[in-house]
Amino acid sequence: MLLAAPYLLAAGTAGTQEPVAVDLQLVLAVDVSYSIGLDELRLQRTGYVEAFRRPEIVRAVGTGRLGRIAVTYVEWGGKAVQVLPWTLIEGQQSAAQFAEALRRQPIRRISFTSISNVLAFARRLIHLSPYRGSRRVIDISGDGPNNAGVPAPVARNSTVAQGIVIDGLAIMLRDKPDSASIPDLDAYYNQCVVGGEGAFVMKVSEASQFSAAILAKLTAEISGLKVSGARQPRPEPAGYAPSYNCFIGEEMQERSIGR
Repeated sequence: MLLAAPYLLAAGTAGTQEPVAVDLQLVLAVDVSYSIGLDELRLQRTGYVEAFRRPEIVRAVGTGRLGRIAVTYVEWGGKAVQVLPWTLIEGQQSAAQFAEALRRQPIRRISFTSISNVLAFARRLIHLSPYRGSRRVIDISGDGPNNAGVPAPVARNSTVAQGIVIDGLAIMLRDKPDSASIPDLDAYYNQCVVGGEGAFVMKVSEASQFSAAILAKLTAEISGLKVSGARQPRPEPAGYAPSYNCFIGEEMQERSIGR
């Protein structure tokens, strides 16, 4: 019964009066839209599975005051799906169980790319969670701009206003041109998606970088440390500065419909 412990912990606390205190509530929101190839989907999944098997993650969890975090895994496109429920991670065994549960999940794909919808979905998961963290983070990866739902900055601002940090992983593979992608996706994430205290953007430009980037990102988020070389978002709350077009994804979608 390898998978029993995390699922029972999550379910068993849902009906209690007081939520379980943790150092961090972390939503892993992973893009599975059709612009991402099957090999890329598998690379992402393998990167997260391998990360939770690494001692660096266990050590990062141990640096917190309570020495435990709560994690849930979400996949998204135009809509979002909670693939794994809230799971308590407090040591090597529970981290390995989370990794194994994730490894067993089927690969899925979801049409469209709605960053705003997944942020709203993740906010709801955080508020309904049987855990309460002193830090709350949504970790969102993607390979294109928002093209469905409300504009990404609107959802970003609503999320940050609730004290939730948004970090980003911009997937920018050089050998994968796509009509739904943009060449400066890391800048888009920086200006239009991420926010909150200590928020950062990392980018992956080669498939071989996936595992290392995911491990570095998770280690930083869990421990609360800054990622080396991470680009910090500017503090403007609106994100509609004329220097960057945060509606680029919606405009690309509109042009494709009008053809």
